[in-house]
Amino acid sequence: MMYGELIGVGLVATASVIGVAAIMLQYPSIFIFLKYAGGLYLGYLGIQMWLSRGKMALNLEECSFTVSNKSLAMQGFITAIANPKGWAFFIALLPPFINSSLDLTPQLAVLLFFILSLEFLCLIIYASGGNTLRKLLQNSSNVKLLNKIAGTMMIGVGVWLALS
Repeated sequence: MMYGELIGVGLVATASVIGVAAIMLQYPSIFIFLKYAGGLYLGYLGIQMWLSRGKMALNLEECSFTVSNKSLAMQGFITAIANPKGWAFFIALLPPFINSSLDLTPQLAVLLFFILSLEFLCLIIYASGGNTLRKLLQNSSNVKLLNKIAGTMMIGVGVWLALS
Protein backbone atom coordinates (compact mmCIF):
# COMPACT_ATOMS: atom_id res chain seq x y z
CA MET A 1 0.00 0.00 0.00
CA MET A 2 2.90 2.34 0.77
CA TYR A 3 4.30 2.17 -2.76
CA GLY A 4 0.98 3.10 -4.31
CA GLU A 5 0.48 5.90 -1.80
CA LEU A 6 3.94 7.32 -2.51
CA ILE A 7 3.44 7.16 -6.28
CA GLY A 8 0.05 8.84 -5.96
CA VAL A 9 1.38 11.61 -3.71
CA GLY A 10 4.25 12.19 -6.12
CA LEU A 11 1.81 12.44 -9.04
CA VAL A 12 -0.44 14.90 -7.19
CA ALA A 13 2.53 17.06 -6.16
CA THR A 14 3.91 17.05 -9.71
CA ALA A 15 0.55 17.97 -11.23
CA SER A 16 0.19 20.77 -8.71
CA VAL A 17 3.51 22.31 -9.62
CA ILE A 18 3.09 21.89 -13.37
CA GLY A 19 -0.27 23.48 -13.85
CA VAL A 20 -3.19 22.75 -11.59
CA ALA A 21 -2.25 25.73 -9.41
CA ALA A 22 -2.37 28.02 -12.45
CA ILE A 23 -5.96 26.91 -13.14
CA MET A 24 -6.96 27.50 -9.52
CA LEU A 25 -5.37 30.96 -9.56
CA GLN A 26 -7.19 31.76 -12.82
CA TYR A 27 -10.56 30.54 -11.46
CA PRO A 28 -10.63 31.17 -7.69
CA SER A 29 -14.32 30.19 -7.55
CA ILE A 30 -13.25 26.57 -8.10
CA PHE A 31 -11.04 26.76 -5.01
CA ILE A 32 -13.89 28.28 -2.97
CA PHE A 33 -16.25 25.52 -4.15
CA LEU A 34 -13.70 22.84 -3.20
CA LYS A 35 -13.23 24.48 0.19
CA TYR A 36 -16.96 24.37 0.99
CA ALA A 37 -17.39 20.90 -0.50
CA GLY A 38 -14.41 19.64 1.52
CA GLY A 39 -15.83 21.17 4.70
CA LEU A 40 -19.24 19.56 4.11
CA TYR A 41 -17.61 16.21 3.33
CA LEU A 42 -15.55 16.27 6.53
CA GLY A 43 -18.68 17.19 8.52
CA TYR A 44 -20.54 14.28 6.90
CA LEU A 45 -17.70 11.88 7.78
CA GLY A 46 -17.67 13.18 11.36
CA ILE A 47 -21.42 12.58 11.74
CA GLN A 48 -21.07 9.08 10.26
CA MET A 49 -18.35 8.31 12.80
CA TRP A 50 -20.60 9.52 15.64
CA LEU A 51 -23.39 7.25 14.44
CA SER A 52 -21.27 4.13 13.82
CA ARG A 53 -21.73 2.65 17.36
CA GLY A 54 -18.40 0.82 17.40
CA LYS A 55 -19.26 -1.54 14.54
CA MET A 56 -15.67 -1.44 13.32
CA ALA A 57 -14.23 -3.34 16.31
CA LEU A 58 -11.77 -5.98 15.21
CA ASN A 59 -12.30 -9.67 15.82
CA LEU A 60 -8.96 -11.18 14.91
CA GLU A 61 -10.03 -14.80 15.51
CA GLU A 62 -12.62 -14.60 12.73
CA CYS A 63 -10.49 -12.37 10.52
CA SER A 64 -8.95 -14.29 7.65
CA PHE A 65 -8.44 -12.53 4.35
CA THR A 66 -5.78 -12.37 1.74
CA VAL A 67 -5.07 -9.32 -0.34
CA SER A 68 -2.44 -9.20 -3.06
CA ASN A 69 0.39 -6.71 -2.94
CA LYS A 70 -0.81 -5.30 -6.27
CA SER A 71 -4.28 -4.70 -4.84
CA LEU A 72 -2.83 -2.95 -1.78
CA ALA A 73 -0.60 -0.77 -3.96
CA MET A 74 -3.57 0.16 -6.15
CA GLN A 75 -5.63 1.01 -3.07
CA GLY A 76 -2.86 3.30 -1.81
CA PHE A 77 -2.51 4.96 -5.22
CA ILE A 78 -6.24 5.61 -5.57
CA THR A 79 -6.42 6.90 -2.00
CA ALA A 80 -3.63 9.39 -2.72
CA ILE A 81 -4.92 10.75 -6.03
CA ALA A 82 -8.60 10.84 -5.02
CA ASN A 83 -8.00 12.79 -1.81
CA PRO A 84 -9.22 16.37 -2.37
CA LYS A 85 -7.42 17.54 0.77
CA GLY A 86 -4.12 16.37 -0.71
CA TRP A 87 -4.74 18.27 -3.93
CA ALA A 88 -5.72 21.42 -2.04
CA PHE A 89 -2.64 21.11 0.19
CA PHE A 90 -0.20 20.77 -2.70
CA ILE A 91 -1.91 23.46 -4.79
CA ALA A 92 -1.56 25.90 -1.91
CA LEU A 93 1.89 24.79 -0.74
CA LEU A 94 4.08 24.07 -3.74
CA PRO A 95 3.74 26.94 -6.27
CA PRO A 96 5.39 29.55 -4.02
CA PHE A 97 8.50 27.34 -3.87
CA ILE A 98 8.94 27.38 -7.65
CA ASN A 99 11.12 30.09 -9.16
CA SER A 100 9.89 30.70 -12.71
CA SER A 101 13.29 32.07 -13.81
CA LEU A 102 15.05 28.76 -13.04
CA ASP A 103 14.75 25.33 -14.67
CA LEU A 104 11.68 23.49 -13.36
CA THR A 105 13.13 19.94 -13.36
CA PRO A 106 15.72 20.28 -10.56
CA GLN A 107 13.33 22.32 -8.43
CA LEU A 108 10.62 19.69 -8.84
CA ALA A 109 13.08 16.89 -8.07
CA VAL A 110 14.13 18.51 -4.77
CA LEU A 111 10.52 19.20 -3.75
CA LEU A 112 9.44 15.65 -4.58
CA PHE A 113 12.39 14.20 -2.67
CA PHE A 114 11.42 16.05 0.51
CA ILE A 115 7.69 15.43 0.12
CA LEU A 116 8.08 11.70 -0.52
CA SER A 117 10.64 11.30 2.27
CA LEU A 118 8.24 12.91 4.76
CA GLU A 119 5.31 10.89 3.41
CA PHE A 120 7.28 7.65 3.80
CA LEU A 121 8.24 8.56 7.37
CA CYS A 122 4.60 9.31 8.22
CA LEU A 123 3.44 6.01 6.69
CA ILE A 124 5.99 4.11 8.79
CA ILE A 125 4.75 5.90 11.92
CA TYR A 126 1.11 5.12 11.01
CA ALA A 127 1.92 1.45 10.43
CA SER A 128 3.79 1.17 13.74
CA GLY A 129 1.01 2.96 15.59
CA GLY A 130 -1.63 0.76 13.98
CA ASN A 131 0.17 -2.36 15.11
CA THR A 132 0.35 -0.96 18.64
CA LEU A 133 -3.36 -0.02 18.70
CA ARG A 134 -4.54 -3.46 17.55
CA LYS A 135 -5.63 -4.58 21.02
CA LEU A 136 -7.42 -1.30 21.70
CA LEU A 137 -9.46 -1.66 18.51
CA GLN A 138 -10.71 -5.12 19.44
CA ASN A 139 -13.08 -3.65 22.05
CA SER A 140 -16.32 -2.13 20.70
CA SER A 141 -16.57 0.51 23.43
CA ASN A 142 -13.03 1.71 22.69
CA VAL A 143 -13.88 2.00 19.00
CA LYS A 144 -17.03 3.97 19.91
CA LEU A 145 -14.98 6.41 21.96
CA LEU A 146 -12.36 6.81 19.23
CA ASN A 147 -15.11 7.37 16.65
CA LYS A 148 -16.68 10.09 18.80
CA ILE A 149 -13.32 11.83 19.28
CA ALA A 150 -12.37 11.57 15.58
CA GLY A 151 -15.90 12.51 14.48
CA THR A 152 -15.89 15.62 16.65
CA MET A 153 -12.48 16.60 15.26
CA MET A 154 -13.65 16.07 11.66
CA ILE A 155 -16.77 18.16 12.21
CA GLY A 156 -14.60 20.89 13.76
CA VAL A 157 -12.12 20.85 10.89
CA GLY A 158 -14.99 20.83 8.38
CA VAL A 159 -16.53 23.92 9.98
CA TRP A 160 -13.12 25.60 10.19
CA LEU A 161 -12.39 24.79 6.53
CA ALA A 162 -15.74 26.14 5.35
CA LEU A 163 -15.49 29.33 7.42
CA SER A 164 -11.80 30.12 6.89
